[in-house]
Amino acid sequence: MKIEYNNLYTHFVLTTLYRQPLIPEQNRARIEKYITGIVNNNLSKLYAIYANPEHVHFIVSRSPDISETELVTIIADSSERFINKNKLSNGKFAWQQSSSAFSVSKSDVDKICKYILNQPEHHKKVSFAEEYEKFIKHYQQNLKKIR
Repeated sequence: MKIEYNNLYTHFVLTTLYRQPLIPEQNRARIEKYITGIVNNNLSKLYAIYANPEHVHFIVSRSPDISETELVTIIADSSERFINKNKLSNGKFAWQQSSSAFSVSKSDVDKICKYILNQPEHHKKVSFAEEYEKFIKHYQQNLKKIR
């Protein structure tokens, strides 16, 4: 059956291998633009992205024709090749073999976009490890409420 309208917003977090700071600031914008192009080429729309040294946040509205797993796999594989081919990282670049995808309601898209674009300030106060632990606790807690 064809889906005429969709409202599928996902906040993704990709982490570098062993959470090493492999994304240099001077290459951040180029990597973000490349990932934006991948998203657009896969029938999805990117609303916000920020590449921190050891992880990347981005929010997309994705086509129902592609799953979260398919989209993030395409993004990870393609961006990893791009970063290595163009020597945009010190040494060999790789992503962790797993990522995170959090569903976002339409009413929260603006809030998540602001959060993503405010990453430099946010991480002056909260480390990535602390941030990630909060995400997992928040989403697991909400999952328990549903069950």
